Amino acid sequence: MRFSPVADQERYMITSALPYANGPIHLGHLAGAYLPGDIFARYCRLKQRDVVYICGSDEHGVPIMLRARAEGISPQEVVDRYHAMIKESFEKVGMSFDYYGRTSSPVHHQTSRDF
Repeated sequence: MRFSPVADQERYMITSALPYANGPIHLGHLAGAYLPGDIFARYCRLKQRDVVYICGSDEHGVPIMLRARAEGISPQEVVDRYHAMIKESFEKVGMSFDYYGRTSSPVHHQTSRDF
């Protein structure tokens, strides 16, 4: 991550809604949920502000269980497949996330407990 505090400088953390890892994203997701944050993050970087843009796949919830049942696979297989697909889609369209993670990661679990 590129988040290094500088004395006497405002710090910005930008995030967007976490997409469920139960299917591919589409243009509506990009335009409505992720592009606004991306534009603001790029603006902050152009102004040389201390900014980090973070997001990640939401790997918990009923939508994932339902997709797993429909496909006859485990919920873990669903989230592994769709997390990779979503992350690749964001990379292909040039989203400027500093970090794109998973809610199943140890760092997410620890940060959630700390928060």
